[in-house]
Amino acid sequence: MKKYIALLFISMCMCTANAATNPFMGDAENQISFYLGQGFDNGYIVALPYHAVPFYMVQAKYSQPATFFRLPARMSMNLAETVGLGKKYGWDWRKYTIPIVFISGDTALLYGEKWYAGVGSGVGLQAQQNERLGAKLLFEFKLFYGYHINEKWGIELYAQHFSNANTADENHSYAFYGFGVNRNF
Repeated sequence: MKKYIALLFISMCMCTANAATNPFMGDAENQISFYLGQGFDNGYIVALPYHAVPFYMVQAKYSQPATFFRLPARMSMNLAETVGLGKKYGWDWRKYTIPIVFISGDTALLYGEKWYAGVGSGVGLQAQQNERLGAKLLFEFKLFYGYHINEKWGIELYAQHFSNANTADENHSYAFYGFGVNRNF
């Protein structure tokens, strides 16, 4: 977890641009997003090799524009459901069908007129603890790339990591790669 915090701090210090309009949602004041993610067993957001497993995430997010140390950002409330559908790599993924609620903040580190890329982090609770993550308290870290189709619609690709940040003995984490659709209004 300390590596992720250091990476986030260094990344934000490298970019000092300030957008006239928010690159996430332009001039809109609200955004609703829906995401679908494929789970991977390694638990890390950028480590190789990746082992796809029968574990998925469905997520809905409501966001408003913000800034983070003068960088364009968005603050969000998130509802997610992890869905396990079978067994693979020694885990019975069906046991991890669990709702998660969390708040998060995303910061655009690089952006252009129609695109943006950045990092995000959040904190929340899963409905039950299990032997994979030995705590209900979860921390989220996210890398993403977004593209505006038009003023109202956009898409995002993302890598998302959930962990208990070693607040419990078990911390095998959840990792997802996925696709999202944004609606600005």
